[in-house]
Amino acid sequence: MSKVATFERGIHPKYNKELSSGESITPAKLPQRIVIPLSQHIGAPAKLEVKIGDEVKKGQIIGSPSGFVSSPVHSSISGKVIAIADFPTAAGRLVNSVVIESDGKDETIAFKETPGYMNLTADEIKAMIKDAGIVGMGGAAFPTNVKLSPPKEKPIDTVIINGAECEPYLTADHRLMVERPKEVLEGLKIIMKALGVKEGHIGIEENKPDAIEAMRSAASGDSNIKVHALEIKYPQGAEKMLIKAITNREVPSKGLPMDVSVVVQNIGTAFAVYEAVRFGKPLIERVVTVTGKGIREPKNMMVRVGTLVSDVVEQCGGLVDGAIKVISGGPMMGFAQWTLDVPVTKGTSGILVLTENEYVASDEYFSCIRCGRCVDVCPMGLNPSMLSILAEKGFYEEAKEYNLFDCFECGSCAYVCPAKRPMVQFMRLAKSQVKP
Repeated sequence: MSKVATFERGIHPKYNKELSSGESITPAKLPQRIVIPLSQHIGAPAKLEVKIGDEVKKGQIIGSPSGFVSSPVHSSISGKVIAIADFPTAAGRLVNSVVIESDGKDETIAFKETPGYMNLTADEIKAMIKDAGIVGMGGAAFPTNVKLSPPKEKPIDTVIINGAECEPYLTADHRLMVERPKEVLEGLKIIMKALGVKEGHIGIEENKPDAIEAMRSAASGDSNIKVHALEIKYPQGAEKMLIKAITNREVPSKGLPMDVSVVVQNIGTAFAVYEAVRFGKPLIERVVTVTGKGIREPKNMMVRVGTLVSDVVEQCGGLVDGAIKVISGGPMMGFAQWTLDVPVTKGTSGILVLTENEYVASDEYFSCIRCGRCVDVCPMGLNPSMLSILAEKGFYEEAKEYNLFDCFECGSCAYVCPAKRPMVQFMRLAKSQVKP
């Protein structure tokens, strides 16, 4: 394998990571009020375990899992439950949520520490990860304990930790690798132990040389863990692309990484796994990149889950004159916001603010001109132009014949489209109208 691993096709957007890549992780202020959605993960929403007027402590369960694919949620502060109602989330949905007002004490429940965590059994590790409410922190938010419990007919032999962070602007994973490499590495080892795997990999794009050096230094004593330098290309961090780049295995159409004996986890998830198994700490905070030319003071912050985006933005000096668009996540796969009164959740990797000089708002798009640029860049080898036309005309079942559900909505096609067609929106529309 060559020194720089990668996949076929893809794009090279301007990364703009220099705005925050040098900013060390700083703790956000204790929020006065938090909003905790009971659904911050793929699967069934958590079952409400508190009522209005209850006093809660930091780390206390306020929602328990309601199915196999579900995850508990915890309070990230101590205080009183003052409301339980539907509130908007960054994805635009109304979700049943618990509102807690801080008492200023930040009292924590007793966490159970496990110094000899590597002596735990696989089942004990998975139970601790489940109880901590850990989900994929790269965006998908799939419950981690479920991902670590593949069916027996699909044995896993490789674990990959995704440190590519290919989404422009975002640097949260970068800073975790630079500042907490040993903890990330221990998280990988715990995941490997839970799966009974001997081979571990960490993939990092070459535009993070300090992270590559830090992780290689941390892993220098482990011959079964390798750190890979990856080509700077979007979407290098997508699961299937990462697997292709590092192992040269191709996940089949409509398949999952476990179909090629691989499990992929995010850097933030590995760090959270370590904190949960070693210290008994649930997932109540995460690193969030607050960046863009529309924010006065770009930062990487450790933010409590449930903190309103408006509070986070205020702690970064607020918006500059000319700020016109706020995105939860990155510019390629994030969600534009209509209000800042939405909470940071377990899957919130960044808050991006663009200025009027960077963003041209337009509702107008044109007919496909059959130029083929989208086909050239699609990392999944699909025909996005045909998929978008079928979706636009309402031929949703026909779109399935073009492998609609292999699209993971990376936005590469929309990025290169000269007709400015809303390709990703067309894909999402089609997916919403048919079954996989």
